[in-house]
Amino acid sequence: MNYVILDLEWNTSFSSKKKKYVNEIIEFGAVKTDESMQITDRFSMLITPQIGKKLSTHVQELTHITFDQLESAHNTFSHVVKCFEKFLGDGVLLTWSTSDILALIDNYSYYYHSEKLPFLTKYCNLQSYCEKSLGQYSSSNQLGLSACCEMLKIDRENFSEHRAADDAELSFYCLKKLYDEPKLRAMTELAKTDEFYRKLTFKNHYLTDINNPNIDKSVMFFDCPQCSRKMTQKTPWALKGKCFAADFACDTCRDEYLGRISFKLRYDETAVKKKLISKEEIKEKQQHIQQEIEKGKEKKARRAVNKAKQNKNIK
Repeated sequence: MNYVILDLEWNTSFSSKKKKYVNEIIEFGAVKTDESMQITDRFSMLITPQIGKKLSTHVQELTHITFDQLESAHNTFSHVVKCFEKFLGDGVLLTWSTSDILALIDNYSYYYHSEKLPFLTKYCNLQSYCEKSLGQYSSSNQLGLSACCEMLKIDRENFSEHRAADDAELSFYCLKKLYDEPKLRAMTELAKTDEFYRKLTFKNHYLTDINNPNIDKSVMFFDCPQCSRKMTQKTPWALKGKCFAADFACDTCRDEYLGRISFKLRYDETAVKKKLISKEEIKEKQQHIQQEIEKGKEKKARRAVNKAKQNKNIK
C-alpha cells in the first residue's frame, strides 16, 4: 500500500461570483511512500489564482511566493487536481490536521460543484496519529508540525517552512519516526461514505443552552478538593462566555469556590471541561486587575502633565 502525504498553501480570496471568501489553493506539495517508509515519488505544483487578483502580505511573508511566480506557472486548479489524482492513485491520503483536506474540498466544490472528492478512497489525519502516538492528544491544544519535529529531533535546517513540498516531507519524517502499520491502518478511514464527509465537515461548537439535550446535567457538580465530599451549589447556573458558572461551598471544610463547566459538541461526543476557582484566587485576581487599572491611570496622568509642560515650553 502507498501513502501520500499532502500539504497545501492557500490565499484567502473574495469571490465576487460566490459572494464569499475562499481559501484559494496556490500550491500543492506531496510525497509518496511505500509500506517500508521509503519515499518513492514527489509532487510539487504552483497554481495560478483564478479567484484572487493578489496575494495577501501575510501569505507572501509566510511562503515567500510571489504573485508573478503563480502567474508564470500557468496551472489552473483543475489541471493540478488531475495531476494529483494520477499521483495519488489508490494510495492512502494523509494531511497534517484536517485544514488542508477541508480547503481541498472547498476548492473542488467551487469549481466542480461537488462536496466530495471522487479520487479520495482512504484518508488519515496525520496530526491525530502523531498526537496519539506521542501521548500528546489535547482537544484544546493541537500538536503543530514544527513542535512535533522538535519532539522527534527532526532536523529542519534545510527545509523551508510554509512551502507545501517541504512541509509534506517533514510530515513524512514524523510519520516515519512513529510508524506502526497496525495503528496507522486502524486510524485510516474509508472516504467514500457520506458519514466520512459529515464527520469531516462537522464544526465543533460550545453548547450555551442549559436545556440542550446534549448536556448531561448529572455531571454539573463539584467535589471538594480538600475532603472530596460533594459540595453544595449556592447560586443558579449562569452563562459566562462559553461556560456555565455557579458558586459552590463545602459544608465540611467551609471553603467557597466558583465552579465553571463547558460542554463542547463534537461529531461523536460532548466534551465536558470542569474547573474550580477558590474565592481567594478570584479576590487576588480582582485586586491585581484593579492595581493594573490604577497604574494605567497614573501613567495616563503623568503623560498628560508632561504633554502640558512640553506645550508650555513651545509657547
